[in-house]
Order: sequence, then structure tokens, then C-alpha cells
Amino acid sequence: MAKPSESADAEIVEIALRARDRAAAERALAEAYAAGAIGCEERDESDGVTFLLYAPRARAAAVRAAVLAALGTGADAELGLPRALPAVDWSEAWKAELVPIAISSRLAVRPSCAAFDPAPGQRVLVVDPAQAFGTGAHESTRLALEWIAELAPDLRPGARVLDLGTGTGVLALAALALAPVRAFALDLDPLAAPEARANARRNGLADRLCVWTGGIESLAPEDGFDLAVANLLRRELEPVLADLARRLRPGGRLVLSGLLADERPRVEALARESGLRIAGIRERDDASGVRWVALLTTRPREPASPPGRGAA
Repeated sequence: MAKPSESADAEIVEIALRARDRAAAERALAEAYAAGAIGCEERDESDGVTFLLYAPRARAAAVRAAVLAALGTGADAELGLPRALPAVDWSEAWKAELVPIAISSRLAVRPSCAAFDPAPGQRVLVVDPAQAFGTGAHESTRLALEWIAELAPDLRPGARVLDLGTGTGVLALAALALAPVRAFALDLDPLAAPEARANARRNGLADRLCVWTGGIESLAPEDGFDLAVANLLRRELEPVLADLARRLRPGGRLVLSGLLADERPRVEALARESGLRIAGIRERDDASGVRWVALLTTRPREPASPPGRGAA
């Protein structure tokens, strides 16, 4: 959950989504978060489900529009108008939502307001939420962090890591904390780069991180990566997946997180069409029962030249 802005524009509103089709409601919920929702409460009903979405008033219209677009026409669902909530001191209330998260025996993430006693050899990243996404609390971020923790020991010194859609920078920082690599992080949200830089400085990793505002097209044509991570919704991932695959060096690996379980077959098919092999999957259910998945894909190494046909 992102910390709401503390300005006057950050009055929090509630938007009720009632639907008979849980799967459709869950897809709409994912789009709501992408549009600026900062929290959700689920209420099971005898004939469906109700999601109470919470968003800053400034983002309410965008959240409603994203939900309606995801539901489509003819959906058996009802979306309420924004309802103002009682004023809350968000400068303190957001802290109650945050706890340290042990990703693996090698990695943990904690907010600055919470102490954590690491296990021997466990690296702890300090990351605070603000206006950018990704502290390890959301299942899609945690799944991506689990893959990074597993893959980092195989990264050679000087290897290049790409974090597409970096948010707070936590995924790039995890790779930097666990391996002697260089990380390149980018995000379309102009609020993300400054927060990623601040988190890098907080963790003493700024000297090996390059972060900027932009999409994958802002990378130089010759840029190649040994590991790339994309924690994106499916609609954001699909247009860039082929380009991501081309950016991998032979033998490079690409982690695709931010996906719902029912989106997995389509994304796997697109990955194969882009020349990637499916190498593994991690899954995790969130508190509302929504299952998120993160795929590990690889780019095959170039085939060896046939005997007698070496380079001239």
C-alpha cells in the first residue's frame, strides 16, 4: 500500500465495486491499483463479491474509469460514486500498514520505522513507500524479489540488470545488494526516479544504479542485459515483451511479474513467440484470494557454429 500524499488533495475516498463475477472483479482491481488506488477491503456476498477501493480524491476519476474499462460493457457489476472518508493523519497512519518482510535467507526489506533482526548473511534493504509502487508488501513485488534472491548468486561481477517499471527501485536495489552488478532502472512515472535514487542513497547503493524517467525505447539500441525484471500489469507488459526479449544477452534471464494466474497462458505464449523459454514459475495468493504469478524466462544461447564453418 502506497503512502498517500499529505497535501490537501489527498483526501481519501471509498469507491464500492460489487460484482457477481469474482474473476472480472479481480482484473478490475488490478487496473484500479495501476490507476492510483491505494488500498482495498474485500467483502464476500452471497451472490458475488464487493471490493471497497480506497484512493486519493485526486485519483478517484481515474480509478473509476480504469475499473469501468476493465469490466467492459454488459458486465454484471455495480460501481459506486466516490464517498469521502473521515480525515486521517496519513503521516502516521501509513506506518501501521508496514512490517519487515523476509524474502529469503539472503534478503529482507523493512520500512525505516520498523526494526528487524537479520539472520546471519541476510541483507536488509530499507525502503519507504511514498508515491511510487513497490516495497515488497504486494505479492507481485515479493515474487519478483524471490526470483532475484535466487538468481543473484549466478550473476558475474559487472553483469547488467534492468528493472523496467522500477517504482521505488526495490527490485534494482535487491540485485545490487546481492551481487556485484550494475543496475539500470526506468519508469514512465516521473515520481519514481527521484524516490528510487533516494532509496539507493539510503542503502548505500547509488554508485551502481542508473535510474531515469522513460520507457524501454529510451534504452540505447546496443544495450544488453544479463537479468531483466518487469513487474508490470499484463496490458503494460505485452507491448514491450518482444523488445525486452531482444535486450537479453544470450543466456540472459527475464522475470515477468505482476500477472494474474489466468493471464499466465497468454503471457507464456507471447514469451515463446519472442524467442524465450519458460524456466520456472512462482505463485502467491494475496489476502483477498487473488493468485499472482511471476514467470522466469531465458533467452537461449546462440547455437555453436557447425564444424568447419568458423568465422572467416
